[in-house]
Amino acid sequence: MKIPVLENFMFDEPSIWITVTTVVALISTAYLGFAEMIGNHLQYSKFTSSDSGGKKAQGVKVSSRTGMLIFYTPAFLAGVASFFVFPAAGGDLRFVLLKSAVTFHFFKRDLETLFVHKYSGDIVLSSAITISISYFSIAASLIVVHYLTLGLPEPPIDLKYIGLIVFTLGIFGNFYHHNLLAKLRKKNEKGYKIPQGGLFNLVICPHYLFEMLVFWGFSFISQTPLAFACAFGDSLYLIARSYETRKWYVNKFEDFPKNVKCVIPYVF
Repeated sequence: MKIPVLENFMFDEPSIWITVTTVVALISTAYLGFAEMIGNHLQYSKFTSSDSGGKKAQGVKVSSRTGMLIFYTPAFLAGVASFFVFPAAGGDLRFVLLKSAVTFHFFKRDLETLFVHKYSGDIVLSSAITISISYFSIAASLIVVHYLTLGLPEPPIDLKYIGLIVFTLGIFGNFYHHNLLAKLRKKNEKGYKIPQGGLFNLVICPHYLFEMLVFWGFSFISQTPLAFACAFGDSLYLIARSYETRKWYVNKFEDFPKNVKCVIPYVF
């Protein structure tokens, strides 16, 4: 059943298989958010050391730098490969913007992994692989599904330039707050501190807020139902993760400011 209002903002899906892919993408990312809320955390960052029951995380571990490169590199390579796999579609501005945005985002995350982040521990390999598969699937499906829409009528309301602005804001905001997190630790320090500066004075996970903007930027540039499903699912996961992160800080630091929200200033 088509919803007329949404038809103004989205391409028609070219096949039933794309519709199935859209539904699966939404359900799978939403499930990750639900798993966070019930304490089944993906084992990276501060949640590597223990689960909600206080037990040490089990499984093969890799260094945080290696784990995060596993997170992002396959998705980055998918973006790079798209310029060679779909060169004939290079004249479509929307498609070029989408491929460039996806590739640049994951390239930036690899650069931050190598040169910005400071690490406190290890990452469970199974979690690294789960996240890697998720990001790779999102990157590849965003590009492939949009390629399949080429030649279809454009949505009546064009959001691609708004999407480019939202994406750019997300990229810079995400980098800025990752840089603030890195500066919290001096050389060889591994402990956690309450972040300050930027939007950290309002929310504990502003880097998640700006990552959500990156994915909404993808969706506005692409305007496929799949892109919107990925943005919505990613937002659900990051909102759940931020809720658990705030709870972790409240339990760890008695002086954690009560006015600091999870991820949306003044709201949540």
